[in-house]
Amino acid sequence: MPFYLTWILVLIADQLTKLIVRLHLPEGETVFFWGLELTHYENAGMAFSLFQGYARLFAAVAVIFVIGILYFRKHEPKRGALVDVALGFLAGGAIGNAIDRIVFGRVTDFLVSPSGKGILNLADQAINVGIVLLAMGGVIHYVAGKARARARQGKG
Repeated sequence: MPFYLTWILVLIADQLTKLIVRLHLPEGETVFFWGLELTHYENAGMAFSLFQGYARLFAAVAVIFVIGILYFRKHEPKRGALVDVALGFLAGGAIGNAIDRIVFGRVTDFLVSPSGKGILNLADQAINVGIVLLAMGGVIHYVAGKARARARQGKG
């Protein structure tokens, strides 16, 4: 359940914010909102504007990625709510950007990174959050497994 709830919330938030940006912020224009620098940018490539013009190819990659997540969830042992939420962030972000690539042939970006070296959107941020949560889940799983092994050795 946490997987699907996270996926849906990420997707709705991503698509809603992109719609607001497309409707109310002309491309190339910058505004400051609640301390955030927002610049409307349309990216027909991938991260860092690489491979411009291949948006639909990246949409197909995103769909395959989400199919892989669904396969993993079905065939691997459950690893807990944290990993489920992490996978929801990853799937929601991937599908959010895939929708843009399929419908518009490009992704709407607007969140200027604090370093000023990139413009992202909520889907990109969700993927980043998903990666961090997945890594945390992996560390927790590893540490818990080691603790269980030590406990078994102590009993035997």
